[in-house]
Amino acid sequence: MKIIVPMAGMGKRMRPHTHTTAKPLLPIAGKPIVQRLVEDLAAVAGEPVEEVAYIVHPSFGAKVEQGLVAIAEAIGARGSIHYQEVAHGTAHAILCAEKALSGRIIVAFADTLFRAQLKLDKDCDGVIWVNKVDDPRPFGVVKRDEQGIITEFVEKPQEFVSDLAIIGIYYFADGGRLRTEMQYLIDNDIKEKGEYQLTNAMENMKRKGARFKAGAVDVWMDCGNKNAMVDTNTRVLGFLKGDASLMSPDLTRVNSVVIEPCFIGRDVTITNSVVGPNVSIEEGARISGSVVRDSILRGGVRVQDAVIANSMIGERASVTGRALDLSLGDDATAG
Repeated sequence: MKIIVPMAGMGKRMRPHTHTTAKPLLPIAGKPIVQRLVEDLAAVAGEPVEEVAYIVHPSFGAKVEQGLVAIAEAIGARGSIHYQEVAHGTAHAILCAEKALSGRIIVAFADTLFRAQLKLDKDCDGVIWVNKVDDPRPFGVVKRDEQGIITEFVEKPQEFVSDLAIIGIYYFADGGRLRTEMQYLIDNDIKEKGEYQLTNAMENMKRKGARFKAGAVDVWMDCGNKNAMVDTNTRVLGFLKGDASLMSPDLTRVNSVVIEPCFIGRDVTITNSVVGPNVSIEEGARISGSVVRDSILRGGVRVQDAVIANSMIGERASVTGRALDLSLGDDATAG
């Protein structure tokens, strides 16, 4: 089994946080999104993971690439790095890792997390996981028959076709067959909405006899923007409530209350404050005379005499003296 993780997007909806950190490396409950994704997929793969292939932008740099390889090695797999310099659609992104596209593969885009017992059905050619949504227009969607077999793929329908949105996690029994179909799209310049779409490659496979099943997840968590990140952080903390690893033993707490669930990293000091619930605080943060809830605070943050909720505050940023709903980038100041 191999895991393919396209993550070369520049994360424009997550700015200012992605000016200095690739979006999949932003933390949820103390771990990068991509690390949680890879660990969750390895846990449900049902067999050892041989390789984790990451598709990144060259600008991410060597430090990011080394961190990604380490995530793969931590689950007993080989990590490989592949580059996509210009975004040309989902099929183009996956094909950038063409050397890894063989045998059984899971493709997972690194801006989504899930809770499910994924079943990799061996009696079909692939499984596409879906979730019912109120507004399907921003998504690829599927139609399926009574047996759960997919009958049609539609990319971002503006008229109602189905409310079963593709969440960005796929299993293919034959990665080489998928590679061939995606290459066909590019060789023949077959685009939809200006891009080479994975849904078109899967539709071609289906027309040639491939059988895809629609799989369901219990919980689908988006990490596409600040509010979604904060909400996903809250939900993951809820799943992990009671896990002793969430709270660093060297927390300095003076006349303060921490309301679980929270993640608190190393060398954090909380003075005369109430923190929680649903707060993640990374290494070296200092909080004084404040109330913080439903928020993500990156490393080295300083918060003084403030009330903060539904916020995401970048590394080494400083907040002083007001009630706020913030999306504050690294090294910024508010107050």
